[in-house]
Amino acid sequence: MYPLIEPELLTLLLHDELVRVLDVRFNLSDTQQGRYLYQQAHIPGAVYVDLEQDLSNHAMIGRAGRHPLPDPARFLEKIQAWGIQQASKIIIYDAGNHAMAARAWWLLRWMGLTNVAVLHGGMKVWRADNYPLDAGRPVFKRSTIKLQPGHMPVANIETIFNGLGSAKFKLIDARSEERFYGKSEPIDSRSGHIPGAICHPFTRNMDKQGRFLSAQQLEKLFIPLLDGREEKIFYCGSGITACHNILAMEYAGLGTGTLYPGSWSEWVIDPKRPVQGYNQTVTDTH
Repeated sequence: MYPLIEPELLTLLLHDELVRVLDVRFNLSDTQQGRYLYQQAHIPGAVYVDLEQDLSNHAMIGRAGRHPLPDPARFLEKIQAWGIQQASKIIIYDAGNHAMAARAWWLLRWMGLTNVAVLHGGMKVWRADNYPLDAGRPVFKRSTIKLQPGHMPVANIETIFNGLGSAKFKLIDARSEERFYGKSEPIDSRSGHIPGAICHPFTRNMDKQGRFLSAQQLEKLFIPLLDGREEKIFYCGSGITACHNILAMEYAGLGTGTLYPGSWSEWVIDPKRPVQGYNQTVTDTH
């Protein structure tokens, strides 16, 4: 399935028994907002999926970054509860900037599902075009699907640390330039970026209306970032918006990038790990 699906096509699929729609709206500043909005109105047939309860390992939050990857066995139980089968067509949407949707898209692909797409424009476009809404809560028969993680490439913190200064990979940071250069850090304990990384804020992937740029435009943006090094590793604050860059790269036809799930929030837990940024020097701990 193409990584993006247009709203007009989704309307034609809503009555397809194989379609599963996931509402992943979530506000990092108000963690109950997404669930509240879902209860008020959502795309017909959608189930609510919570970033921290469903798409992260809640027990590990703070020890492996702010949004560690979910435990595979528990995540599989969630997938089964959503009635997802191997033949299911899974459509994911968020409020409109595609960040939460990209995280869910990546995780389902990581578990081995391939028929997964993000609703282009999310709820913002769906509402603006007056497509149908519902307030009911669908109940699906639990599936018996069997899945294993590992179908999307992942880099751990040891790989990143041991490869600093080498040409083994290129690190691409999805955060804003202000956070990347350490001029502002509203969330994490230290500011700056992992030494050697370059900055490509995920917001650059979208136009002024909040929709993805065309595949051709994204290709022109990403090709200069992919300078021939064998592996491209994407990270951000906590492994969310990095998935946006991976989705954009795949939409542009440039293959699949590697995710560093712990990202900056895991990197800065240990003060011995070097950082680089505004008026900061890198400490060599090798």
